Amino acid sequence: QVQLVESGGGLVQAGGSLRLSCVASGRTVSIYSVAWFRRAPGKEIEFVGVIIWNPGSTAYADSVKGRFTISRDNAKNTAYLHMNSLKPEDTAVYYCAARRPSNVSYDYWGQVTQVSVSS
Repeated sequence: QVQLVESGGGLVQAGGSLRLSCVASGRTVSIYSVAWFRRAPGKEIEFVGVIIWNPGSTAYADSVKGRFTISRDNAKNTAYLHMNSLKPEDTAVYYCAARRPSNVSYDYWGQVTQVSVSS
């Protein structure tokens, strides 16, 4: 089993930055990738980006490309979502999720963290 704990959400003005953290514990050696998702009020859950734990390659949704960056710290078993140039439409609850190499879907989910961007 893997447990994920998120932190770092909050309220920021448009154009500002936030960094979300996702700390993994438990059987972390089984993690193949960590992804970030978000759900804005009244909308479906949306993929934000993903990092393949090793070698650290990343991919992003078009809506955040060039503004958001995902990184990871192997020693701390932590993935980060660096959010820059935030827009009001980035307001959402954000989730991190991890999956094992044998699975297509995400096995483990963190608790939500709220990000609110004021105009």
